[in-house]
Amino acid sequence: MSETGLRERKRQRMYQVLSETAVRLFLERGFDAVSVAEVAAAAEVSKPTLFRYFPAKEDLVLYRIADHQDEAARVVREGPAPVEALRRHFLAGLERCDPVTGLSDEPGVLAFHALLYGTPALVARLHAYLERAEESLAEALGGGLDARLAAGQIVAVRRILAQENWRRIAAGERVEDVRPDAVAAAERAFGVLEGTVGRLLRTRLSN
Repeated sequence: MSETGLRERKRQRMYQVLSETAVRLFLERGFDAVSVAEVAAAAEVSKPTLFRYFPAKEDLVLYRIADHQDEAARVVREGPAPVEALRRHFLAGLERCDPVTGLSDEPGVLAFHALLYGTPALVARLHAYLERAEESLAEALGGGLDARLAAGQIVAVRRILAQENWRRIAAGERVEDVRPDAVAAAERAFGVLEGTVGRLLRTRLSN
């Protein structure tokens, strides 16, 4: 492996170590009760070093979902029918209980979602991540106002479906009982998107 590749691996490893250390402390004591300095000390790095990787405390938590920012865009780029591709992708996620769909009863996943949605500062920061997801998706859809409108609707649908699934699982319902409703809700939602988003994109392409 080249020296550049080795440095990149070490860099990515540091991101992971810092994030995992922070999430563990936040889950144990609460987000607001743990300082950045304490996270740095637990990870055995200096505070300035930590801030070189994560400019905001909230980013230590959201790093876990950062790779999903471009997920919808990646799916869209793989085929000519964006809404159908996204529908199939979300349904496949439900089938395998992908945490990003909210349909997971793994204790660690439930605890992480409780931390995320139960902390106002994290919820506020999450919106910035969703905005970047919209921007990435809009670019994949061809750019322009119509693509941005379409991206906003798609990101909102995926978020709302996942939050509803998480809410029910967190309330004690079994994955097996929630999944049929989750699939039906996804089918309905993407059916609506096919009409609204599909029309927007077809209009853009015809102009």
